[in-house]
Amino acid sequence: MRYVDLPSVLQSPRVVSVDALRGINMFWIMGFDGAMGALAQMSNGKGPVVRAAGSFLGTQFQHVAWDGLRFYDLIFPLFIFLTGVSIVLSLPRLVEREGMAKAHLRIFRRSVLLYAMGLIAYGGISAHWVDVRLLGVLQRIALCYFFTSLMFLHFNLRGLIAATVAILVGYWALMTFVPVPGIGAASYAADANLANWIDYHYLPGRLWDVTRDPEGMLSTLPAIGTCLFGVFAGLLLRDSRLSEQQKTLWLVVAGCVLLTSGYLWALQFPIVKAIWTSSFVLVAAGYGAILLAAMHQIVDVWGWQRWATVFIWIGANALAIYFLNDIFNFWSVAARLAGGDFAILLDRMVTPGTGNFVTNLVALALAVMLAGFLYHRKIFIRV
Repeated sequence: MRYVDLPSVLQSPRVVSVDALRGINMFWIMGFDGAMGALAQMSNGKGPVVRAAGSFLGTQFQHVAWDGLRFYDLIFPLFIFLTGVSIVLSLPRLVEREGMAKAHLRIFRRSVLLYAMGLIAYGGISAHWVDVRLLGVLQRIALCYFFTSLMFLHFNLRGLIAATVAILVGYWALMTFVPVPGIGAASYAADANLANWIDYHYLPGRLWDVTRDPEGMLSTLPAIGTCLFGVFAGLLLRDSRLSEQQKTLWLVVAGCVLLTSGYLWALQFPIVKAIWTSSFVLVAAGYGAILLAAMHQIVDVWGWQRWATVFIWIGANALAIYFLNDIFNFWSVAARLAGGDFAILLDRMVTPGTGNFVTNLVALALAVMLAGFLYHRKIFIRV
C-alpha cells in the first residue's frame, strides 16, 4: 500500500516544528548572514578571543570555496529536506479531498508556478535570452517538489527507498566512471567534473558561476534525493505507532547514521555542495534530521512555542518571503533607512562594521514585519 492511501484519521495534524524550522532556516538569509559578516568585521582588533569568535562566525556564514562544509552550506539542502517533509504532511489530505487526478494537476501547477517565480527572481526575460538563468534555487525546489511528489503518490516505502538508493549510487557512478572529455574519469574538481562539463556545454542561458552552475542539470538528480530523505522524516513524524518522544529519538538516530555514512563516503566522493555530491546529500540530511528532532522535541513535545513565534511567521510564508527578497531586496530598502552617512557615523562612533550590522538587522526586521503581517491577516502564499 502506498503511504498516500492512508486515511486522514491516521495522518498527523499540522506540525508546528516544521514551520518553525523552515522559518529559522529562512531567517539566516534574510539579513542574519550579513549581520554575522559585519560582526566579524566589528571584532577585528578586539582581542584574540573576540577576534577568533567573530572570524569563526563570519566564516561559517560564507559558502565553502569547493569541497568541505560550513553552516551556510546547509541552508539550501535543509529547505529542500523540509519540502519533502511537507509533501508527506499535505499530499495525502489533498488526495483524499480532491482525488488523485486533481492532486497531480495541483502538483504540476505548483511546480510550474514555482519554476516561473525562479525565472522572475533572477531577472526573467528583462535581458537577452543568453542571460536568462534557467536553473536556480527556486527552480531546483520546483523540480525536487515535482518529482518527489510523484514518487510519493505512486511508490510504497520500499519503492521510495529503492529510488533514493538508485539516485545516490547512480549519481556517484556517473560522476566516477563516465570520463569527462579532455580530463578523464573520477574527477570531482571544479570545472573538471561531469556535472560542470554538462552545464557548460548543454545548459542554455546564464550560468551562475560563469563556467558552471551550482543548481545545474545533473546535480538536480541528487537534490531530489535530499527531498526524499525529507519524505522519510515526514513519514516518521506521521507514524501513529510511535510516541512523540520516540519520533524525536528515531530522528536523532537516523541523523547520526546518515552523518556517519556521509562522512565515510566522503573519503572517496568528497562533500561538495556546488555539485551536490551523494556524500553531501547524506551529511546534509543527517544534520537536517537532527535539527528537526530538536525542534520537534522543543516545539511539539514540550510545547515551547512562544519563543518561535517569529520563525513560525516566516516559515508559514517562506517561499513568498524569499521571492519578495529577490525582487525587492530587503537590504536595499534597509539601506535607505539606516545606510549612507548614518552607517558611516555608526562606524565612527562605535567600530567599523557597525553600520552594516545595523542595516542587516533592519533588513531582517522588515522581513519579520512582512511575515507577521501576512500571518495575522491569514494570508498564506503557498505554491
